[in-house]
Amino acid sequence: MPLLIILFGIIALLILILGFRMNAFLALIIVSLGVGVSMGLTPVDTIASIQKGVGSTLGTLALIMGLGAMLGGLIAESGAAQVISRRLTNFFGLKNITWAMVLTGFIVGIPMFYNVAFLMVLPIIFAMAKETKEPILYIALPIIASLSVTHGFLPPHPAPTAIVEFYGANMQLTLLYGLALAVPTVILAGVVFGKTMRGIHTEVNEKLFRTSELTPAQLPSFGSSVFVALTPVILMAIGALGMLFLPKENTLNQVLQFLGDPVISLLVAVFAAVFTLGKKSGRNFGQIMDGVGEHVKPIAMILLILAGGGAFKQVLVDSGTSDYIVNLMKGVSLSPLIMAWTVAAVLRIALGSATVAAMTAAGIMQPLVATGTVSPELLVLATGAGSLTCSQVNDTGFWLFKEYFNLTIGQTLRSWTVMETIVSVVGLAGCLLLDIFI
Repeated sequence: MPLLIILFGIIALLILILGFRMNAFLALIIVSLGVGVSMGLTPVDTIASIQKGVGSTLGTLALIMGLGAMLGGLIAESGAAQVISRRLTNFFGLKNITWAMVLTGFIVGIPMFYNVAFLMVLPIIFAMAKETKEPILYIALPIIASLSVTHGFLPPHPAPTAIVEFYGANMQLTLLYGLALAVPTVILAGVVFGKTMRGIHTEVNEKLFRTSELTPAQLPSFGSSVFVALTPVILMAIGALGMLFLPKENTLNQVLQFLGDPVISLLVAVFAAVFTLGKKSGRNFGQIMDGVGEHVKPIAMILLILAGGGAFKQVLVDSGTSDYIVNLMKGVSLSPLIMAWTVAAVLRIALGSATVAAMTAAGIMQPLVATGTVSPELLVLATGAGSLTCSQVNDTGFWLFKEYFNLTIGQTLRSWTVMETIVSVVGLAGCLLLDIFI
């Protein structure tokens, strides 16, 4: 009976979002109310459960996402992305331009949210295509694949960060394992698959591409640009290594854990960006702080959607559904990683939104962590990978890619949809491989 109620809840979610075009946050709250009452909770208890889920989800997430938005905004407005791409292009040469694009995508994509990063790399893609005379998709796919992987796999991006909280996973270890998966995934989905796109030619509207208004003297150096962009990754990775190789009570390990905490690492990176990238552009501290506030505004709805996913998860826990699923899974031989990936993939195909799919799947699969049969960090990555699969016409990312690169729907399916699916499948395969050794 509980699984049937969850199924009806997911169907209701699909109808509300796809059929009635309801806002995802409102739809998640309504479905959480319906599922809670149907599971036997009183209306008052259901509301309390929803409030608890929203509060626990936003507790750490609001800090991480707020600081992440500030960091991404500072990198975007300083011209650091263009500086990084130019230096990498010069280093790799035009013959190896796809590798320059991959690295640019990683460096820009790790600290910046997907939509912001996508808009930031557009002028880079266009300039490189114009200079190399190569088809736009051949240049675009390596860098867009990098952005997609960082968005789906790596903290501090919204969905992976929230799922880490759901599963009780370690943020630093998730980042470390995610980076290990990201490299082969991007090579296959971006570089190898990207080479098949040389046969697709399209004219791009130059008016759609943003250009930096900063003078060359106002642009930051390559070193400071890379340093600021990778500061949170470096600090979290060092914290993860300290956790793996140093005793828990060791003083050095305690320091590394403090600096490697996602909130602290992002806070350090934000101030590094303010006093390097921000000051270089010629603005004073007050002007930079005014801009920082503006960078946080666009993430408000994302936070609410994540909070809605947290409410749904908490209702499933408080209603006893978690215990029911745990007992049910004891007799199932299918890998928990495959199960989490499959649920997220089905929701992604049906809902379109990777974030909503990942959050909903995590709420359903969260009891798997209690079984102790799977690494929670790998479960985070498998859920994130599933949420990226088979992006098509109900996904805003599909239309963003189509319109900016002036593609037909058929060309978008052949490029964007296939690329996203490769990222998803390779991500799952990597999780299964790592599960053998972890």
